[in-house]
Amino acid sequence: MIDAKILPLQKAALQPIAVFLADRRLRADQISLLGFLAGIGAFVALCFGAWLVALLLILMNRVFDGLDGAVARILGPTERGAYLDIALDMVFYALIPLGFAVAMPEVNALPAAVLIVSFVGTGSSFLAFSAVAAKRGRAAPDFPTKGIYYVGGLAEGAETIAVFVVMCLYPGSFALIAYGFAALCGLTTVIRWRQGWVAFSGDDG
Repeated sequence: MIDAKILPLQKAALQPIAVFLADRRLRADQISLLGFLAGIGAFVALCFGAWLVALLLILMNRVFDGLDGAVARILGPTERGAYLDIALDMVFYALIPLGFAVAMPEVNALPAAVLIVSFVGTGSSFLAFSAVAAKRGRAAPDFPTKGIYYVGGLAEGAETIAVFVVMCLYPGSFALIAYGFAALCGLTTVIRWRQGWVAFSGDDG
């Protein structure tokens, strides 16, 4: 919901660091992989109940996620980079609730499963819309620098990370937070289904 609004601020904040990294020929793909390793570290920390360590690694993952795109715009974006970015993000988003489930399965397993299913809904509706939009040659005006078509929604990346932060700060409330955000993700999925239905309705004659 707010990704498009904060994107210019993110670009401005990360640009000096991106220039520094690009000058040293660190590729965007390498940064993406480093960020994913931080995400795996967050998952491991969650499994052991190290909430604040996990929070730090989640934030590190997001910084790397912003830097890989910034470096790619300097050195030249690639289709492999765009693919790697979104593919790794999808796994990262699922690992975080799974970590809470592993830490306290008797309390968190069901809400984590519900949240992961809701992520499948938002992720699949996002990627399906992007694939068809790309086939039709559409561009997303709110996200002109992205490697694939970005369709918005109530629950986007910024909202998801904000929820992860709250979960790490208040792990005892994980179930309540997970169910609430899963409902928002479900609503986002339905909205995207309708967007796709309307946007691509010309194919039915």
